[in-house]
Amino acid sequence: MSSKSSLLKLAELLVRTVYRLHISGLETLPSGGCLLVPNHVTWVNAVVLQAACPRPIRFLVYEPYYRHPLLHPLFKLLRAIPISSRKAKDALRQASALVREGEIVCIFPEGELSRTGMLLRLRRGYEVIAHAAECPVVPVWLDQLWGSIFSFQGKRFFKKLPKRLPYPVTVFFGEPLPYDRADITRLREQMLQIGERAYQQRPLLNGHLAMACLRGLKHHQFETVVVDGMDGSHTSRGTVLAAAIVLARHLKAHCEKKRIAIMFPPGRAAVIANLAVTLANKVPVNLNFTAGKAAMQSSIKTGDLQHLLTATPVLKRFGDLPLPEKVLLLDEILPPLKPRILLWRAIVAVTPWWVLAPLLEIPRVGNHNEAVVLFTSGSGGDPKGVVLSHRNLLANVAQFGELLNLTPSDGLLASLPFFHSFGCTVTLWFPLIERIKMVTYPNPLDAEKNAELIQKHQITVILATPTFLRGYLRKATPEQLASVDLVVTGAEKLPRDVANAFREKFGKEVMEGYGLTETAPVISVNLPEPPKSKPEDEVQPSSRPGSVGKMAPGMAGQIRDPETGRPLQCHETGMLWVKGPNIFEGYLNAPARTAEVLVDGWFNTGDLGRFDEDGFLYIEGRVARFSKIAGEMVPHEALEAKILAALGKEGTDIRIICIVGIPDTNKGEAIILLSTLDIDLPALRSQLLERGVPPLWIPKIVKRLDTIPLMPSGKLDLQACKQAARAKR
Repeated sequence: MSSKSSLLKLAELLVRTVYRLHISGLETLPSGGCLLVPNHVTWVNAVVLQAACPRPIRFLVYEPYYRHPLLHPLFKLLRAIPISSRKAKDALRQASALVREGEIVCIFPEGELSRTGMLLRLRRGYEVIAHAAECPVVPVWLDQLWGSIFSFQGKRFFKKLPKRLPYPVTVFFGEPLPYDRADITRLREQMLQIGERAYQQRPLLNGHLAMACLRGLKHHQFETVVVDGMDGSHTSRGTVLAAAIVLARHLKAHCEKKRIAIMFPPGRAAVIANLAVTLANKVPVNLNFTAGKAAMQSSIKTGDLQHLLTATPVLKRFGDLPLPEKVLLLDEILPPLKPRILLWRAIVAVTPWWVLAPLLEIPRVGNHNEAVVLFTSGSGGDPKGVVLSHRNLLANVAQFGELLNLTPSDGLLASLPFFHSFGCTVTLWFPLIERIKMVTYPNPLDAEKNAELIQKHQITVILATPTFLRGYLRKATPEQLASVDLVVTGAEKLPRDVANAFREKFGKEVMEGYGLTETAPVISVNLPEPPKSKPEDEVQPSSRPGSVGKMAPGMAGQIRDPETGRPLQCHETGMLWVKGPNIFEGYLNAPARTAEVLVDGWFNTGDLGRFDEDGFLYIEGRVARFSKIAGEMVPHEALEAKILAALGKEGTDIRIICIVGIPDTNKGEAIILLSTLDIDLPALRSQLLERGVPPLWIPKIVKRLDTIPLMPSGKLDLQACKQAARAKR
C-alpha cells in the first residue's frame, strides 16, 4: 500500500492545527482490506478520520456533495466514491471490489448527519459491502466533535464560535467484527460501547467538583444564579461563591470527619451549604428528612455522620428526628462572618479562578474519589448509601448539558429536594457549573406557588414526577406555564392520560426520562424534535411515545436474561445493564451488595427493558414489580391497568390500587390486590377474564386499605405495600 499523498498530508496538518486528536485502538485495524463504519456528527468527520488513520481511506460520499463545484476537486483527488439512491448498487459493488483489493473503505451507516448528536438508525448498505467482500467491519467512534462549529449543536451549522482551539477530539477504533456477525443490532451495540470508552477518556472527568463549580461561578459572576422562591431574593454567582468560601473555611476548622450531613429544603441556604462542604474538600450528605426516624438513624450510622449543617427553622420543623451529634446552625454561623463574606466577594471579583484554586486548596483531581453520598428512598428496604464520585457528577452534568443544550436565557425550577438524585445533580450542581439560573422552592407539591414562580421568573425548564404534574393540571393556568419550553418527568412511569391532559391544557409535550440514584441519575430522556435544515430533510426522531428516550452520550446498554445473565438481542425484553462514566462507585460500606449489581463496570438497573431499532429505550417495569407464578412472569403494572379499566377508573389522579406479590409455597408467589375501594372479587374476576387476562394473573385476595403507601415523590412505597400485603386481616 502506497504512503499517504501530499494532499492527505496537507489535510492532516490542517486538521491537527484546528483539532487536538487523541487516537485509540489503532492497533486493532486489520492490515488488509476492511470497512470502517463511524458515527456521523459533523461535516468534517471524513477529514478527521483520515488524519487519524495511517492508510488512505476511500470514502463513500453522497453524490450531490460529491458533485458540488467547490468540493468536487477535493473528492476526486481523494478518490471518493459517489453514491446516490439511483446508483447505490454500482457504488456498493465498487466499494466491495476495493476492499477485496486490500483498501480501506469507509461508509457512514447512519446515512445523514446527526442533528441531535445521538446515534441514528443504521442503514444496511454497509452489510452489502461487507458480505460481498467478506471483510472485517471496524466500528469507529468520533467523540467530542458534537459541539464543534461543523456540528448542528445549537440548532445550526457553522454559525457559532469554536469553544476552544485546538479543539479536542477522540477517534476510537473498535475491535473488527467478522462480516457474518456484523448485523445492525450487534454493530449498534459495539458502536455505543466504544463510544462509552471514548467518553471515559475525556480529561474533564478527572477533575474535581469544587474546581468545576469555582470556574462556573467565577465566569459571569455578576449574573443571578439562584432566586429563592420563599423570600424572592436574587443572589449572584460571585456572591454565592464568596459566602460558600467563608463557610468552607469555617467547616474546615470545626469538622474533622470527611462527610458532613446537610438538612435543608431547596433554597439559597441549601445551595451555599452544599457548595461550602465541597469547597472544603469534604463530602455533602443531604439527609432525607421525609423518610422517617428509622431511615434517618440508619443513614446517620451508615454514613458515620457526626456533623449536621442546618438552620433553626428547619430544626423546629424536623427536630424530633434523630440527628448527628453536632449541629451547626447556618443562621447563627453566617451573620458574624458577614464582613469576611464582603471581603471575599471583593477578592472573587478581581482574582482569576486559577489563582483562587490553590489559595482555597482545591484539588485539581477528584476522579473516582467520593464527592457526594445520597441515600436511596428505601422503597425496597433500608436506605442504601450511594457513593457518587467527582467523575460521576461531572460526567452526568456534561451529559445532561449535551442533551438539553440550554442557554444563559434558560432557567430551571429547582423544587425537587437535593437529597433526591435528580434534584442534586440537575437542579444543584448543573446550574452552579453551567451558566443557568435556578429558581428554588421547598415544596414540589405546591403546584399553585410553583406555577406563580414559573410565570414571574419566566422559567423555561420544569423537572417533575407525574405526581407533581397532576398538581399543575389542577392548580396552574396555561398563562402561568407559557414560558416553559421543556417539561421532563421521571422517577415513575408517565401515564399517557397525564401526558395527554398536559398537552391539551398547556400545549406542552411531556418528555419522559429515566434514571437511577446509582447513575447520578440521568440515563436517558426524550427530547423535542430538532428543526430541519431544509423542508425535504428527513425527520430525525428525538422522542417516541412509550419510551424513555435515547441513552445519554457516553452510555452503553445491554439486555440480559434476568435469570442466567446471558446476553440477549437488544430488541428482546430482559434485564437492562448499563455502562458509562456516570455509574456510581458502589454502596457505602456494602461490598457484597455492590458486587451483586456492579460487574466489570456494568450496572444491573433492576429494570426490564428493550431497545428499538432507532435506539429508544423502553422500560417494561422493575423486576420487583413482577411475580413469577408457575414459571410465568406476571407484570404488576400491566395488571393494575387492566383492573382499573375493569373498574372504570382509568385516568384517576390518585393511587387507588396496587398489586403485590408475596411468597407462596405452591406456586412460588401469590398475587395480592391492595385497594382503597370495596371490590367484589368474583365480579372483578369475570370482568378480567372477559378482557383476556390470563386466569393465572387474577388476584385471589383483596386487602382493603385507607390509602396506598407512597413515597414523598409519589412513587409506590414497595416495602410498606409488601408489609400491608403480608399483614393478617
